[in-house]
Amino acid sequence: MSATAATSCPLPPLLAPEEEEQECSETHMSVLWYAGEFAVAYYDTEDCSVYFMPDTPDNEGLELLQKVTGEVHPKCIVTSAKQDQNIANFLTNLADSDSNKGKIEIVLFPNIDFGLEVSKQRILSRQFPFIPSHMTATEKILYLSSVIPFESPLVIRALGGLLKYLDRRRVGVELEESSIVVPVLAFRKFVLSETVNIDQDTYCVLQIFKSDIHPSVYKLSSGLKEGFSLYGILNRCRCKRGEKLLRLWLTRPTRNLTELNKRLDVIHFFLLAQNHETVLTLQDCLRNIKNVPLILKRMTLSHTKVSDWQALYKTVYSALCLRDTCRSLPHSIELFQTISRVFTDDLQYIASLISKVVDFEGSVSQNRFTVRPNVDPTIDEKKRRLMGLSDFLTEVAQKELETLDSHIPSCCVIYIPLIGFLLSIPRLPSMVDKSDFEIEGLDFMFLSEDKLHYRSARTKELDSLLGDLHCEIRDQETLIMHQLQTKILERSEVLNSVIEYTAHLDVLLALAVMARENSYCRPRFTQRHGFHIKDGRHPLMELCAKTFVANPVNSGEATRRIKIITGPNSSGKSIYLKQVGLIIFMALIGSYVPAAEAEIGAIDGIYTRIHTRESVSVGLSTFMIDLNQVAKAVNNATERSLVLIDEFGKGTNTLDGLALLAAVLKYWINQGTQCPQVFVSTNFHSLMQLELLPDTPLLEYLAMETHQDGDELVFFYQIKQGVSTVSHAANIAALAGMPAKIIERGVEVSELIRNGKAIKRIDHPAKGDQMEKCKAVVERFLSLDLDDPNVNLEEFMHKEVLPSAASIL
Repeated sequence: MSATAATSCPLPPLLAPEEEEQECSETHMSVLWYAGEFAVAYYDTEDCSVYFMPDTPDNEGLELLQKVTGEVHPKCIVTSAKQDQNIANFLTNLADSDSNKGKIEIVLFPNIDFGLEVSKQRILSRQFPFIPSHMTATEKILYLSSVIPFESPLVIRALGGLLKYLDRRRVGVELEESSIVVPVLAFRKFVLSETVNIDQDTYCVLQIFKSDIHPSVYKLSSGLKEGFSLYGILNRCRCKRGEKLLRLWLTRPTRNLTELNKRLDVIHFFLLAQNHETVLTLQDCLRNIKNVPLILKRMTLSHTKVSDWQALYKTVYSALCLRDTCRSLPHSIELFQTISRVFTDDLQYIASLISKVVDFEGSVSQNRFTVRPNVDPTIDEKKRRLMGLSDFLTEVAQKELETLDSHIPSCCVIYIPLIGFLLSIPRLPSMVDKSDFEIEGLDFMFLSEDKLHYRSARTKELDSLLGDLHCEIRDQETLIMHQLQTKILERSEVLNSVIEYTAHLDVLLALAVMARENSYCRPRFTQRHGFHIKDGRHPLMELCAKTFVANPVNSGEATRRIKIITGPNSSGKSIYLKQVGLIIFMALIGSYVPAAEAEIGAIDGIYTRIHTRESVSVGLSTFMIDLNQVAKAVNNATERSLVLIDEFGKGTNTLDGLALLAAVLKYWINQGTQCPQVFVSTNFHSLMQLELLPDTPLLEYLAMETHQDGDELVFFYQIKQGVSTVSHAANIAALAGMPAKIIERGVEVSELIRNGKAIKRIDHPAKGDQMEKCKAVVERFLSLDLDDPNVNLEEFMHKEVLPSAASIL
């Protein structure tokens, strides 16, 4: 099937488009730690899936577990009450910390609830909707063994404890009957290997994510929205699962070159001009991929809505179009080959079932699940009788009218579900009291909307002959709906594959769109250490500035690994540092990057010390932030790491800050070619003037180019070799709008300090004037006759002495 043919397929009848329904996602985690290894299993309420991380070694500081919990953001962590001190301290600190997601609840279960055999039985005895009902017990065990690593005892125990917790807390089914269990629609492996280490400070300063208060007064209670960030500009996804996967890729940049190149191959294919129509076809199909996990969850709870059947049919139908389109694309690209393979004929089976069973038009008109004709002969017969009932009831009403009093002008026979057939008569003016409602041969039932309703012999006969047709039809259609749900849930594995791979396709299409619009290039990866970037640009700043000056980045394996960047404030030093970090980061998620050429060496972590406007602080607190962030880089960075430091030491004494910066840089220089790739911007010109660092090929001095044109300072925002020895503080102050008198005084004081001269205070009177004023006060004291009883000494002090003293001091 060609790509063009895929777009010409007729769409199924659907409701008017509406915003896709989303549920608030929560994760509930089970953690176990034993003999230097930990295992994690957690339940995600958004897709009703259980994710597990097999037994994994970790150090006593539990740094890897810290990263897992930071990534998953669990609402609650359940663990055994019998744990060693390491995990106890870890969980205590986790519970005490208050993240942007709120406090984490720690739940302790008896150790017996995490027993290995108990946990195995708990897993094997549970009924999972994705397992076909016809499977025997042995087949079920084999099936689960292919999904869950029973050879890893710690993760099996963690899974057993998690299932116990879910059933006890009844997560997501709190209001349902006790017979309904928490739905588990899939088991998935949680992978954290080969992830590049990036802490939250780096995500903040590089503006990879940015949360803003929602401007709508109606959405203020819902919290935050994504602001101007890297995620915000890259998010061109067409479906919600794609948006979620893009965020996941940004939180898990990888150093797996095979995976990165697979992503880049797909983006390269989409950027080719001859594939533009294919891109449009795929994007049209992706628009129709709905929230399948939520639909499957409702199926397990028998809460399926009409819109769910429509959304599922639309999703399956669009997935078939995606599969047929991918089958016409080159199978040398793994993603296309995978979609062609895993989007099996089970999709066709599900689509066929829904189209043959569900009456969409009838379901929309009646706002409930209805069955198409020729599905169930019994239902067809009852519907036929119901359709002919209107004419028949008219005839019955005519016969009833003939037996009624002549004063009654008209009547009709109506049907009310659960009540039955009734004779409806208009209320006459003479019928005032309830006693007036009595009519011989009729049983009065109720008065509604000025009409009297009765049971007659004929309506009672109709009840016995026709019964409750509406309820019978609804009950039988509900039974068919349950049978349909069961068959679909048994084939739900293919639907999970659809959600997974359509999300991959959606993200890569979004990255391709961004790359085309902004002329990004494909990065090349090498195992060597260092970078080569030609005409690199800041992906966010270039969208804000009228013109953006591109700058190169060149760093070798044995040379220029440490770069010291100088230049006046506002010349672009911080932007250059962030630009380097963002280009490297974008390459590590498999995206094209804002540059003309980019060769990226091996990276295992990115560490930053760059202040943001949102976290401005002064004095000691700023210096403590500096020390904390730089300490992370000093203690953890390797020769495969990137370190970005912006004006370290600015929050403390100049000499102390300069000394510490020099010590940190010398520490890395002494590591030789094992030092990380370091980019440092500083205004400590003494670092170079006093020659505090040794002469080594590892060091490279760069400066932001400027030009002094009279009193005006011109910024070129261009990086060049060399050192800037002038801070141009007066020019920067003028650009910031500082009054001219203050700038002149600042220049004067700066020159006095530079030349070692005393600084004269301009807000203090001259010594000579001060002496004359003092003499005048003394003379007034001496002229005062203290023996004179008329002298008011208190008045003299207030009017003469104190004002004079104030002017002197």
